[in-house]
Amino acid sequence: MIRCLAAAEQTERAEMMKSAVFYGKHDLRIEEHEMPPVGPKDVLIRVKACGVCGTDVHIYEGDKGAAEVTPPAILGHEFAGVVEAVGAEVAACRVGDRVCIDPNCYCGTCGPCRNGVAHYCEHMIGYGTTVNGGFAEYCAVNERQVYRLGERTSFEQGAMAEPAACCLHGIDMCKVQPGSQVVVIGGGMIGLLMLQLARLMGAAKVALLEPVEEKRQVAVKLGADVCIDPLQADVEAELKKAGFTWVNTVIECVGRPSTIRQAIDIAGNKAVVMMFGLTKPEETIAVKPFEIFKKELELKASYINPYTQKRALDLIDSGRLDVSSMIYGTYGLEKLEEILSSPKARAKGKYIICP
Repeated sequence: MIRCLAAAEQTERAEMMKSAVFYGKHDLRIEEHEMPPVGPKDVLIRVKACGVCGTDVHIYEGDKGAAEVTPPAILGHEFAGVVEAVGAEVAACRVGDRVCIDPNCYCGTCGPCRNGVAHYCEHMIGYGTTVNGGFAEYCAVNERQVYRLGERTSFEQGAMAEPAACCLHGIDMCKVQPGSQVVVIGGGMIGLLMLQLARLMGAAKVALLEPVEEKRQVAVKLGADVCIDPLQADVEAELKKAGFTWVNTVIECVGRPSTIRQAIDIAGNKAVVMMFGLTKPEETIAVKPFEIFKKELELKASYINPYTQKRALDLIDSGRLDVSSMIYGTYGLEKLEEILSSPKARAKGKYIICP
């Protein structure tokens, strides 16, 4: 039976929930927060798993993420859970459904939305950025953003559908073809997803550049042909030794000027260089236009995840995309600030928060 919330029933519900509230740079507080209101087209989700993303780190550090954040705010945009209640006009799901969300809600009527580039929506709502997100016991979202999990998909895997969807948008732009040679820079969650997607698109050879040995070990299990420590080895010599004669695509997943520069250096003639890692807003890179001209390079970037959430979920549920091997651990809300503030901790792998 679908349970719809009338206004009186909402009043009877528990008024408060545990949340991690962001108040500004380096200021995150675990506190009781008002339960979110549930509108007629909204779905109330009891959050079971919420991933800690690089965007959350940027925001915690006072930098601009993919969207503006106005404190106080509840961050967390990679989440999955159980439908607790639905608004009176909701038809897409039922109470008890296991779901995840696409956090980017487009208006559908502005110029970008009507011209096929909805991810530049002029009125976008971002759950976990412009409005409250998943680092809380509950979150209410528009039914359009809710996707059911497959039978074989856990809540932790479902929470990883959003980063996987972002990677799908990026890999779609990379022109990877059967037989391509691909180099991925950075072996975090995103780099390991990109490695697998390049394989699924038919790449003949995939290399990973990553200084952390444990991440290189995971990459080998996920199909990397060669893993190189860029701080200790001659990268170009090692790639040549491994048979990389013409690098068609380089995917930079670190977000540092030095690794973007390295991506351009490694790229072969007519290659695509995908600058996927999120840099600090004020950072710049020095590029020699002659080098771009001589190689006929395409420098690209990828912004969020327009209409790729369902594809990501299908890949995860099929078992063809592994989103679990790179998860380091699951913790409660009380651990969140320590994770956000510690690069050493984050270097161990992906963290999941279970409110």
